[in-house]
Amino acid sequence: MKLISRSLTKIKHTSKVILAVLLICLIVRLLPYFAPIRAADIAQNQLAMQFSDRNGLPLGTLLTRDQEHTSVVPLNQVSPQFINAILAAEDGSFYHHGALDMKAVIRASKEAIHAKRFVSGASTITMQLARMLDPLPRSFSGKLSEIWLSWRLTAGMNKDEILAAYINRLPMGGNIYGVEAAAQTYFSIPASELNLAQASLLAAIPNNPTYFNPYEHWERLKQRQKYVLNRMVQENYISASSTIAARTHTEKVVFQSRQRGIIAAAHFLFWLANQFDKTQTEQNSPIRTTINRPLQQFVEAQVQHVISSLAANNVHDAAALVIDNRTGEVLAYVGSPDYFNEVKLGRNDGVQALRQPGSTLKPFIYELALEKNLIRPNTILADIPAHYAIPGAKLYSPTDYTERFLGPVRVRIALANSLNVPAVRVLEKVGVQTFLERLHQLGFEHLNQTPEHYGLGLTLGSGEVSLWELAHAYLTIARQGDATPLVSIFSNSPIQNPKSKIQNPTIWQLITNILSDRHARATAFGVDSVLNLPFPSAVKTGTSSNFRDTWTVGFTTDYTVATWVGNFNGEPMRQVSGVTGAAPLWNRIMLHLHEHQEPADFPSPEGLVQLPVCAISGLRPTPDCTSVVQEYFYPEDKNNYERENQFNLPPEYDEWLAKQQQSNFSSTNLRILSPHHGDLFLVYPGEEAKQKLEFKLVGNKSAPVEWWLNGEKLDTQSANSLFWYLRPGNWTLSARSGEMSDKVSFQVELANLKPTRRGFSISNSPVKRNRP
Repeated sequence: MKLISRSLTKIKHTSKVILAVLLICLIVRLLPYFAPIRAADIAQNQLAMQFSDRNGLPLGTLLTRDQEHTSVVPLNQVSPQFINAILAAEDGSFYHHGALDMKAVIRASKEAIHAKRFVSGASTITMQLARMLDPLPRSFSGKLSEIWLSWRLTAGMNKDEILAAYINRLPMGGNIYGVEAAAQTYFSIPASELNLAQASLLAAIPNNPTYFNPYEHWERLKQRQKYVLNRMVQENYISASSTIAARTHTEKVVFQSRQRGIIAAAHFLFWLANQFDKTQTEQNSPIRTTINRPLQQFVEAQVQHVISSLAANNVHDAAALVIDNRTGEVLAYVGSPDYFNEVKLGRNDGVQALRQPGSTLKPFIYELALEKNLIRPNTILADIPAHYAIPGAKLYSPTDYTERFLGPVRVRIALANSLNVPAVRVLEKVGVQTFLERLHQLGFEHLNQTPEHYGLGLTLGSGEVSLWELAHAYLTIARQGDATPLVSIFSNSPIQNPKSKIQNPTIWQLITNILSDRHARATAFGVDSVLNLPFPSAVKTGTSSNFRDTWTVGFTTDYTVATWVGNFNGEPMRQVSGVTGAAPLWNRIMLHLHEHQEPADFPSPEGLVQLPVCAISGLRPTPDCTSVVQEYFYPEDKNNYERENQFNLPPEYDEWLAKQQQSNFSSTNLRILSPHHGDLFLVYPGEEAKQKLEFKLVGNKSAPVEWWLNGEKLDTQSANSLFWYLRPGNWTLSARSGEMSDKVSFQVELANLKPTRRGFSISNSPVKRNRP
């Protein structure tokens, strides 16, 4: 009896232990349900940003801030072929067990005991996901933590949610994570379009992403793919014949050359990504940009071609921007010839970089002066030497790169030929502060220095602007003063600004008319230059000091195109200007844009009237005018046009006229250009017979010219000039032609010379001293 009693007691004790153990196991197994992990808890927020063009074509994917290439897609947007392949390869009975696959655990344990080493693993997809979420050392404690996390995942998520979280985190080689990122990077397609060959290859990578890297170990990957396909047959996902077909198609699979996941518009994508808070973008679909990928790739190719053709001129970099005038949408954006060429500073973005714009700001100073009635369309401007005093600096004397001066020119000629001196004169009338305010209104936000900092050189490019800002400003001209922001994506963009109207559209139409006048710009660029297109277009070039930057910005009624050619490192180019640097690139893009349909004509300036004028004077033509052109007038100026046709240059032109070998700028009246009234000349003693003074005359001659000096007629056959030996005295010089005449007085004195030092000589030219 005692033995039976002891046995019963032992059984009761064992039962209590077993019940206690079972109770503990039950509690442990139920605990995860008190701390479940739900899908929202492990949502991937730091994702790579995917971009497409306006028609849905992929442009590329940018990595997350921690440099991982991760994209997230719902399970129903993943190819069933890949889902079946990854299940067969990693966990064939995923949908039939819990967090742990006890059959696999028992099998793996038996194999390990028999072989005295681990032969196969027993990790389920849920356990692998747990390891992805919290990587721990492969120790006993680490395995317990992994199981605990797996139970929590099972407690809070269903099978589809676990599988979706898993395939979006799969390591796919390098820094690529998730099936969507892999499909886009390796094949340039979404995960939903993967075929069996592609799906089985991708499903083979996660087992050992480094060992099976498709770029480095292609043969290894194909061997692993065979295993995946065989497992798919075993799990009845595919037939044996499908395996053979998949292996055949594998030989035709081409992995895209990997340029960090970017197909086109690299500079644009990186610039655009910086405009957003990534957590606020639509993560479930690519960001649809305004870029037109075929156009983008064409412009990229042209940038490389133009740079190649100018390599001998020390030209290395270029950028281009194409805008739709109707919407302000950015259609193409090229920041450099090759973003991925780090040796050549390819990451520099020529669209956003700040550079000196040369003459590209001139249209805006003329528009502003016309708007304020400081000049009229037929105003004559002086393209003659000018000097401006700048406090604490040398005299500012603007010149053109030809170092020639055209004399009196119409506003149209001054702007179309990009003459510097007239532009500076107009800026002096407008005021630097006023012009700077207008440039800010046009969107040149980087011109943020004081007016004194820029000075009168502002209209010639003394500030720094970006190609983006220039394109935006010229878009305003193209839209006749209707300023609209540049648009880069099809959604509410944080970089957009409200529209605004900048004054009278008639004046913008007049500026457009001038910039599209190929005959007006013929003096500087020739009649048949690269700026002339076979359809209406308006264009302006610019070249910065020392030839470091060349620009061409222009538009049709449909598109605005801005191009820059130069060097990011600041080196000057050799024998390259706006018309030979950036203009050929602009020309190629414009011709391509209008290859199938020519643009409409620009509208004529509303409310203005065209009248014939003398090309030289800008006034109503006279019978002796050699060239007559049409020019626009305000209706209120028509009366003055009818009354005035006399063209007399003011005295400020005398010095310039005196230097002209032949001049078409004749005056109605005779004028003695040399000497000036009141001049004093010094003659060296004993040198009187060697020193000459030129008497020079300009004007219409109705009869032979007679020269008189102190009442004595001079014997000469020359109509416009003669030379006279200097003699001390007070002199009155007069010239007569019919009823017209002019007279000046000047003085000649003997110079009071000091003994000259050895090695020095005295010139035979007269010394002129102007009286105060």
